Amino acid sequence: MSHHKQFYINGKWVEPKGDKTLDVINPATEEAVATIALGNKEDVDLAVSAAKNAFDSYSSTSREERIALLERVMAVFKNRMGEVAEAISIEMGAPAKLSKMAQAPSGLGHFAAALEALKEFEFEEQIGNTQVVKEPIGVCGLITPWNWPMNQLTCKIAPALATGCTMVLKPSEVAPLSALLLAEILDEAGVPAGVFNLVNGDGPTVGAAMSAHPDIDMMSFTGSTGAGRQVMQNGAQTIKRVALELGGKSANILLDDVNFEKMVAHGVMSCMNNSGQSCNAPTRMLVPNSRMDEVAAIAQATVAKVKAGDPNADDTVIGPVVSKAQWNKIQDLITAGIEEGAKVVGGGPGRPEGIDKGYYVKPTVFSHVNNEMTIAREEIFGPVLSIIGYENEDDAVRIANDTNYGLSGYVSSSDLERARKVARRIRTGMVHLNGAPLDNKAPFGGYKESGNGREWGHYGFEDFLEIKSIFGYHAKQG
Repeated sequence: MSHHKQFYINGKWVEPKGDKTLDVINPATEEAVATIALGNKEDVDLAVSAAKNAFDSYSSTSREERIALLERVMAVFKNRMGEVAEAISIEMGAPAKLSKMAQAPSGLGHFAAALEALKEFEFEEQIGNTQVVKEPIGVCGLITPWNWPMNQLTCKIAPALATGCTMVLKPSEVAPLSALLLAEILDEAGVPAGVFNLVNGDGPTVGAAMSAHPDIDMMSFTGSTGAGRQVMQNGAQTIKRVALELGGKSANILLDDVNFEKMVAHGVMSCMNNSGQSCNAPTRMLVPNSRMDEVAAIAQATVAKVKAGDPNADDTVIGPVVSKAQWNKIQDLITAGIEEGAKVVGGGPGRPEGIDKGYYVKPTVFSHVNNEMTIAREEIFGPVLSIIGYENEDDAVRIANDTNYGLSGYVSSSDLERARKVARRIRTGMVHLNGAPLDNKAPFGGYKESGNGREWGHYGFEDFLEIKSIFGYHAKQG
């Protein structure tokens, strides 16, 4: 059991102002593995003050200085990649191989993408006699979730560092261990004092204090739509910029000409990845009504191979979900699916057979779902897939867009041009064609209640920059 009862403020590890603590629970064992201090408004004030004091000097650094800093951060990160992967697996239950192959490396990937973008980014342009300048926005408040902890930390911290901003981070109190490691990495890499600050705490206390703080110029939040709404409301008090990456209920449209054996299996496995705890997971599989029984059979055979178990076991495909509260929520939604008439193809309520401890959910697939059912409307954030039938292409697009969310979408067809046309009709910030993977140099974000703003690559710089027009800058002298 480790104890982390300090915050990283102004380049030093400091004692908190309050005395509240929280146990960090390993979801695979339900046992406490660490204790963290919980901050309060006074801790936030100190961190914001440090960031504000550091802004003048750091915002004036050159492109070359920030490039060198990112390169140092990457070098230290590489050396500690194994520690990062282990921490993620312990704090949120990701299988060790997923932590090593995807969770931890995602952090290095975002630093690399920000570095590449920084080398080419146009911070100034001339329009007539006017010089348009993109300047760092100021002190940034960053609030990150537990599901892809290092991914979400670095896709905010990297562009903030690259653009010359200073920041205060509140990582998820459920999975804070990887964030504490990242603070050590940034310190070792020589990030100047006050540029990066970390205060652990909960949303109603530390998160609210940050989003309402008059000296924080911008909030970047990733999490649930409900919590994002609260951040936006708190931020409205000071008219600060608020960038939100929120929930999703992404449709995976399999058009009638696809290889169903291949793409149904791919869709099931994509939904189950990370125990279904991804905001962009393809949780609604849309298939022709005439193929529903065939698809259900393929899905049933596929989900039977998804083994939930010990994150350190070689044959584990998915680990537990992150917490008891999350487990209970998922169980309630699975029960709702059954009660509303969806057919259980695989899985169902309760823990997987042979497991009596840990927040494990049976990998679950429902067929014959309609888009009005609770399991088709609400973000479950667990290994639960809903298969929904459609009559024709127009009906598939209508169902895909019939949601409050708009984060991602998936379209598969043996005719790429047909898939492209359908993708353009989907009202989401991202669409994957024929199983194409994410690209961390391209923008990540959504429409509607999935948020606003974009992260990743050079598009991720924009929320951290203000735009200034200097009129007459190029006027002729005399």
